[in-house]
Amino acid sequence: MPTLLLPTATLLQAATTVTSALPTCTTAIPDKNGHVPPDACNANYGFYPSWEDNLAFALAFGITTVLHLAQAVVFKKPFCWVVVMSALWECACFALRTLGAKDQQQSMYVTISTLLFLLAPLWLNAFIYMVLARLVHLLHPRQRALGIPAPRLAKGFVLADVVSFAVQAAGGAMMANQDGGADKVRLGQHVYMAGVGVQLAFVLVFVVVAVAFHRDLMRLRRSGKVEGPGGGRMNRWVRPLIWVVYVVLGLIVIRIIFRLVEFSQGVASTNPILQHEGFQLYLDALPMLLALVLLNFVHPGVVLKGPESSLPSSGFRWGRSAAFEPLATAGASSVELVDRRRF
Repeated sequence: MPTLLLPTATLLQAATTVTSALPTCTTAIPDKNGHVPPDACNANYGFYPSWEDNLAFALAFGITTVLHLAQAVVFKKPFCWVVVMSALWECACFALRTLGAKDQQQSMYVTISTLLFLLAPLWLNAFIYMVLARLVHLLHPRQRALGIPAPRLAKGFVLADVVSFAVQAAGGAMMANQDGGADKVRLGQHVYMAGVGVQLAFVLVFVVVAVAFHRDLMRLRRSGKVEGPGGGRMNRWVRPLIWVVYVVLGLIVIRIIFRLVEFSQGVASTNPILQHEGFQLYLDALPMLLALVLLNFVHPGVVLKGPESSLPSSGFRWGRSAAFEPLATAGASSVELVDRRRF
């Protein structure tokens, strides 16, 4: 990433009686766009950022952001604000990178865009967890996958994503703050990699859950059962949506592996991955863009229809639990729903 660069050390001969050489660097004169060599003290980039490429990604992410926002409204799916945030953060990131390409000495562009770039995919990750949990609740007869109730499935994996988000945010902030010195940047690198590792571990576990759910659905299809407990029909979009979930998870894994490889080689300007912008554009930005566009083409809203397409609430309304509603005012279906939520 641009802000992760540590200038290559040179030796400054001491003019006083200091007994050891001090590592330092030189300040270079910027060109018309503010670019200086990566080993200069005032370098923010290890490469010459492409204004055209960053603008193209900003526009593409902007389009998918607008589409996701419109689809959330059309399909009446409030939880889709999560995927809108992912697309919006990516769009803002590349808008700042586009501005930074013409003003490379402005460190604020680099700092904010770096944090957005590193963290935006976590919103998408959480959205996929939420989508599959809702599919389980809508379509599975027992509303479970691998024995885990759909609400707990969503809460557990989203919580893991939040923890990963917090760790990666802390690491990213330390790496983005160049004033903290080389040691703090390296610490941030390790913290961020730990957060990415946690994310990867839970994604792989989630793939196992998704496969188990998919297998159960295929078994139901062969047996002729085409409706879930909430009347959720296995329409023609169910299978494409599940495959989109798989593909999006695969794209997330590609992005995670890239980041692990990138930071495993250090954050100095000598890291060859940090010297070429194309790695970031085509192994991070492009996979996330493809994932967002796929979810535009096969939006969860085409499958998640009806009351059971939303996960049940905690059961408390204005201080009162639904479990303690008088039986006289609740129909058999309400009692059944309360009982199902409890177990």
